Amino acid sequence: MAYRELGMVQVREIVRRWLAGDGLRSIARALGVDRKTVAEYVRLAYAAGVERGGAPPSEAQLVALAACRRPGRPVATTEPSAEVRALVAHQETIRRWLSEDALRLTKVYRRLRAQGVAVSYSTLYRFARAQCDFAPAAITVRVAEPPPGEAAEVDFGLLGLWTDPLTGQRRRVYGLLVTLCFSRYAFLGISLRQDLTAVLDGLEAAWAFFQGVVRRLVSDNLKPVVTRADRYTPTIDRVFLEYAQFRGFLLDPAVVRHATGKPKVERGIPYCRQDFFRGETFRDLAEMQARAVVWSREIAGTRLHGTTRQVPRVVFEAVEQATLLPLSPEPFDRPTWAQATVHPDHHIQFRRALYSVPTRYIGQRVDVRGDSRLVHIYHRSELIKVHPPQPPGRRATDYTDYPTERAAYAMRAPDACIHQAEQLGPALGQFTTVLLSGTFPWARLRQAQKLLRLAERYGAARVNAACARALAFELIDVRRVEGIVRIALERAPGSAARGEVRPLPARFARAPESFTHSPHPKEEDDDAGDHA
Repeated sequence: MAYRELGMVQVREIVRRWLAGDGLRSIARALGVDRKTVAEYVRLAYAAGVERGGAPPSEAQLVALAACRRPGRPVATTEPSAEVRALVAHQETIRRWLSEDALRLTKVYRRLRAQGVAVSYSTLYRFARAQCDFAPAAITVRVAEPPPGEAAEVDFGLLGLWTDPLTGQRRRVYGLLVTLCFSRYAFLGISLRQDLTAVLDGLEAAWAFFQGVVRRLVSDNLKPVVTRADRYTPTIDRVFLEYAQFRGFLLDPAVVRHATGKPKVERGIPYCRQDFFRGETFRDLAEMQARAVVWSREIAGTRLHGTTRQVPRVVFEAVEQATLLPLSPEPFDRPTWAQATVHPDHHIQFRRALYSVPTRYIGQRVDVRGDSRLVHIYHRSELIKVHPPQPPGRRATDYTDYPTERAAYAMRAPDACIHQAEQLGPALGQFTTVLLSGTFPWARLRQAQKLLRLAERYGAARVNAACARALAFELIDVRRVEGIVRIALERAPGSAARGEVRPLPARFARAPESFTHSPHPKEEDDDAGDHA
């Protein structure tokens, strides 16, 4: 009779029936085995200390008893086929091609056929696996399932081509699939692009669909999310990193070209392509997204999952939904990051607007972050300036960023010139105030700036004295002040108090009698002659 290996259940039944008092023949008939086989197991059990009327055998005794009669699989006695014998003659050559030359098995197959070795590819494959250490089966382990609300996996893939009814243009339609690892409940987002905006829009819609946020997100290595893929230290896009911090989840990028890194969502895109997109017609993108939400909830969410053998939506609503992080109602204010160079005019250009930076950073490269509320400027990770955002073509200038001696010129403001002049001297400040008074002070702003430059050139004390002298004579002219300083007239002795009247010496003055209007004597003589 051919060798027959008994399983643990049969060995256990032989020992159980023998202890119950059954004979060898009755046990053999009941189990359908040879009587000699039953007798051998009974002998081994007795040798192991199992006796009738005693304690039942332990699990360890039964395992040892089964191992005594398990010599291994019998070696096939049939002769190898002609194809295998032909491959044996080329075994070392095949091994060298596969290991040293790193050839594909299909190329090895073509080389063997060219040399006259007529074997099938399946025979070559089995021979290479058995004799040439080709493609040994990888040892894998099943990762423990995460707790509810702990993790989600996201994948971005092509769903197909769609003809836009409005334009008639064929467009590529992409799907962003977010799958919760515990319940397998998933959300499908629709997009026409694979950029950062599409990823953020899809995730925002997914969190609203789940009414919560997971603590860890396993993502694909999309360029908008992972700027530099690496197995150990991937580089995350700064905007997406801020979004993860805002929503409170940790990003865990999968290993590049490693499908087991996100196994729960890996086959999801083909499923969405086949079950949702293919064969359907959509009026516009909004209708497509609305139907994708219904499909995610009513069809994909209510099917019996092949791995968990549970309905994802039921598990989500019963267990996982309550464990998600709460979703804040405030939307994420998406920033824009850029690099800029500080130009000699103290400004940088960001989003087609200008923003001022202090003098010491001229010529330096800075990082700029702008959102809807503020524009932050960083130099080597240090915040150096904050401005309100400006529309394109406008500028935000903080005049304190300029050097103190240059700020007034840049501001082009009368008040700034007056304030700076008052600090240089009281008369200088009074002169500037009078100079810039009136309806249009900007018309004399250049004269005020020239006056400040005179103080830099000749000194504030001399210009202040010259202004006092000019005010005394009501000479509100910067050129006259410059002339006073140039000839040092401000040092001349004498009072310069305003309003003092000083009499001048009378030169070429006539006598007072010259201004009397008495009649001329000749006229009297003429009158006398007439009367005579």
